[in-house]
Amino acid sequence: MDVEYDVIVLGTGLKECILSGLLSVDRLKVLHMDRNDYYGGDSTSLNLNQLWKRFKGEETPPAHIGASRDYNVDMVPKFMMANGTLVRVLIHTGVTKYMSFKAVDGSYVFNKGKIHKVPSTDMEALKSPLMGLFEKRRAGKFFLYVQDYKENDPSTHKGYNLTKLTTKELISKYGLDDNTIDFIGHAVALHRDDSYLTEPAIDTVKRMKLYAESVARFQGGSPYIYPLYGLGELPQGFARLSAVYGGTYMLSKPECKVEFDDEGKVCGVTSEGETAKCKKVVCDPSYLPDKVKKIGKVFRAIAIMSHPIPNTAESHSVQIILPQKQLGRRSDMYVFCCSYSHNVASKGKFIAFVSAQAETDNPEKELKPGIDLLGKVDELFIDIYDRYEPTNDSSADNCFISTSYDATTHFESTVMDVLSLYTKITGKTVDLSVDLSAASAAEDDM
Repeated sequence: MDVEYDVIVLGTGLKECILSGLLSVDRLKVLHMDRNDYYGGDSTSLNLNQLWKRFKGEETPPAHIGASRDYNVDMVPKFMMANGTLVRVLIHTGVTKYMSFKAVDGSYVFNKGKIHKVPSTDMEALKSPLMGLFEKRRAGKFFLYVQDYKENDPSTHKGYNLTKLTTKELISKYGLDDNTIDFIGHAVALHRDDSYLTEPAIDTVKRMKLYAESVARFQGGSPYIYPLYGLGELPQGFARLSAVYGGTYMLSKPECKVEFDDEGKVCGVTSEGETAKCKKVVCDPSYLPDKVKKIGKVFRAIAIMSHPIPNTAESHSVQIILPQKQLGRRSDMYVFCCSYSHNVASKGKFIAFVSAQAETDNPEKELKPGIDLLGKVDELFIDIYDRYEPTNDSSADNCFISTSYDATTHFESTVMDVLSLYTKITGKTVDLSVDLSAASAAEDDM
């Protein structure tokens, strides 16, 4: 290991693998190491035997659930917005050629004890049972304003400066009631709590536009897509990208110890008595525990079922958002379901997840509102993990640490963390308008 690398990446979670791929594409010399013998880190996918071993020790799965190899159960389940940042990163890097995606059937919101389809356009708002007749008209006008809004065209702004006007002030101009605000803010704009109401409205309007654009992209019942065989394919796709551009991978490297020079800057990583030199380190919080702080924990229920979630129009894949106000919580709860139609379970089987930022010490009781929506379950597991964020000054020590995955079941916040880290590491932003796969093919032809 006497080579010096520009960057050593520790951990093969999705965030680390995306960064490894992007940095390799930038022609940086990248070494990627992981203490595990598999890709994915905390965001790995497990087969049935691995799932049982993790949650039930030595027990073996019952035969009626199906073959172990048929299952790919994500430990951090998340859908992708069809027109969102992660999809743009996938297209930008050409990782799409390593995997296949399928649209997600439904997008729902929990309101007044029932599940409703989320309207995303003025026409859908007019049909939605979430609102009465007059409220539908008001909501339709608001959706139309958002649809027509173009940031660079003041004629579409109707005199509103959305960088100064708060979301609450903008919505009040359309006279929408609290129920409507609730589903727009949480199920369309995908805010995690109500703090967005006092922030500039431009962010919410952009999020609503992204939702509508994503629904339109595949003409499906939701704005989401999801990889066949689960999310475990994503880290491996970016790992392949890194390797194509000269990145080096080493799995099963125990005790990866980050080394520092006299000035406190990172200078290498030691494993099994050998030290690889480097200028910068990228890692998940578990590799540098003294440079992170705990910011909470996530409760997650994982259910194996023999039917779709009731009241979701027999959807084989679906997201349901339970806004905080509907449950008397401080943050939202999320239900995510996928099935054999995405090749993540045996024929006739469905996998559902209920996730929430922990607000008590009782996961079963806290997740009950989401679990109650699932109907009869064949098996139920409870997962709990702590969340961490970095406390170090990366400009002083050259250590770039990702934040732990949140409870949301969509990728937008995850990718924003990746792109923010990329900018800190390189001093530039990723230009997602460039199709690198096309550029790479052109280079190969020369």
